[in-house]
Amino acid sequence: MRITPIDIAHKSFGKKIMGLDTDEVMDFLQQIASQMEALIQERNSLKEAIREKELSLLEYKERDQVLKETIATASQMSERLRQDADREARLIIADAQQKSEIITRDSRDSLKKMYQEVTDLKRARMQFEANLKALAQAHLSLLEQGEKYMPQMQLPNHNMAGTAAPTAARSANVSPLSAE
Repeated sequence: MRITPIDIAHKSFGKKIMGLDTDEVMDFLQQIASQMEALIQERNSLKEAIREKELSLLEYKERDQVLKETIATASQMSERLRQDADREARLIIADAQQKSEIITRDSRDSLKKMYQEVTDLKRARMQFEANLKALAQAHLSLLEQGEKYMPQMQLPNHNMAGTAAPTAARSANVSPLSAE
């Protein structure tokens, strides 16, 4: 049976000749002492449980703080990595653009050179054709002048029997200069 504060306040002891019944008082005090001892032990165990819970709570708070710091550090590192990656990407893009501009410029220069070479070749061909025509004209002119000053030699038409006449005619027409 548990004794409550109201039980203690309303407890009455039987009277004896010399006062209160000492056995009853001693029994009651014994019950109160054992209950007080149980309460003190329960209180101490609750205090111990509270202390353990507070230590656990403190440990969890420390872990939480470490996790928050770790997350903050990881977040900073990821931000730094992202910035570094962005910077490196911009550098790579700038380098690629610069290289593409160089390649484009070199291609244009090469194309200009090729067009210039084609133009030079066309000009050289036209010059060669003009020179060739002039040379041919000069040779024709020389041939025409040669005919004016040197008439072609006419061989008499001898009709010889056999094959000797055509051979002689062919040999006479071979060289007009050798006929003289």
